Amino acid sequence: MDSILSDWLLERLDTAAEEPAYRQLFRLLQQAILSGRLAAGAKLPSSRTLGADLSIARNTVIQVYEQLLAEGYVETQSGSGTYVADTSPDRVDEGQGGASRRAVRDRHQLSARGKRTIELSGVSKLQWGAFMPGVPDVNEFPFKSWNRLQARIWRDPKPELLTYAPGGGYRPLRRALADYLRVARSANCQPEQIVITTGIHQSVDLAVRLLCDVGDQVWIEEPCYWGLRGILLSSGLKLTPIPVDAEGMNPDAKHLASPPRLIICTPSHQYPLGMVMSLARRRMLLEYARQHNCWIIEDDYDSEFRFGIRPLASLQGLDNNGQVIYLSSFSKTLFPGMRVGYMAVPAPLADLFSLGLAELYREGQLMQQAVLAEFINEGYLTSHIRRMRGLYAERRSLLIAAVERRFDKVLPVMGDEAGLHLVLGLPHLRDDWAVCRKAMERGIIARPLSAYYSTAKAAQAGLLLGYGCVPSEKIGPAFEILADVVEEISGAAHEPRRKAA
Repeated sequence: MDSILSDWLLERLDTAAEEPAYRQLFRLLQQAILSGRLAAGAKLPSSRTLGADLSIARNTVIQVYEQLLAEGYVETQSGSGTYVADTSPDRVDEGQGGASRRAVRDRHQLSARGKRTIELSGVSKLQWGAFMPGVPDVNEFPFKSWNRLQARIWRDPKPELLTYAPGGGYRPLRRALADYLRVARSANCQPEQIVITTGIHQSVDLAVRLLCDVGDQVWIEEPCYWGLRGILLSSGLKLTPIPVDAEGMNPDAKHLASPPRLIICTPSHQYPLGMVMSLARRRMLLEYARQHNCWIIEDDYDSEFRFGIRPLASLQGLDNNGQVIYLSSFSKTLFPGMRVGYMAVPAPLADLFSLGLAELYREGQLMQQAVLAEFINEGYLTSHIRRMRGLYAERRSLLIAAVERRFDKVLPVMGDEAGLHLVLGLPHLRDDWAVCRKAMERGIIARPLSAYYSTAKAAQAGLLLGYGCVPSEKIGPAFEILADVVEEISGAAHEPRRKAA
């Protein structure tokens, strides 16, 4: 037995390999035991004998045997030697045989909730370039100012900045954001009401986990952000799409007769169509929420970038009854990779949301939050937003001019008064996905408007075209490529069908 094992090991040990002999020998003996080559109860050669057979130090063999013993592969008997332990698994009761085995789920099969999440996925493989919507120009970020603040804080980091975040996030950042929201968004909140998250997705997930049960009804805009729909459906909520018109979310009598648990809306810049919710519609939603004890989640995702007029006040600023949970992030104003978002929650929920955040996600990144707090307090945020608003206005104008140059005013442009994208309507097409696929083959990114609708019956065809991350000089040439694709698909769609032979 000793010589057979030694021969087997000698065939596999590579003295010229970078992997140490100790690791090779341990791995080979482990493999032999698990595969059954070395049966339970088999006696291993003495360390002296095996070392001599393999031409390696005896101490190396002793070290390997000790590791095998520590991990339960072998056992020793005093004065007798080292033996292979019985590591076979305990017998599993198979119950009623075949029926039990058939009930076992394929290990690669997702749960129903997992399948739903993947099926609803809208994440693009590309996150940069013409015309990716919702992405700012990260090249314009004030790196020098940020790096200077970061170096200052890292020069003498406080221990409390290197551990888990307190419930609602870094206190000075919460204070800075409360001050910023009062001035920039006419919000009404105190630092204690601010909860720092990693972005809109986590903010919505936290609100849903703390305020909703499986089966609760939620109103969403029709159309709406696909990522929001995915979070809600994967949480087991019942979604009621509410159509939007020129004044925003517009529930009819049937909708109003069935109050939801949550109402989620984008009042300052409807996503993706771009309309602004009217004051009358805002007041109606607030009064309805008060009467029926609903929560309103206001997603204020890119309200800072309005062109021609000042940014509109938030819905939260009109709320006198503590019904609105305000959400925003720095993905559009600074850069998406920062992964910092924030919520302004009604005062009675503040401590509960802070505790829930810490319990569910164990937040950190306090050093980055500290840098961001200084960035806001020293005025860099507002100056950066002001400068980028001018740059995005220029790029918006260039894209609209490119559309009109190629299509005159045949194709409608929607939602161009604010934000980082516009919508190019394709009223003569139904398959906007085909345009997007063909454009991607030519290096141009566009998102199909129909993907933002809950049902194909309600969907309109169009393209979401982001201009935020496209250099001004590339907007015209890139749109020409996209326009060629639109015309090719349009021509194919209008070709007469041949009669079957």
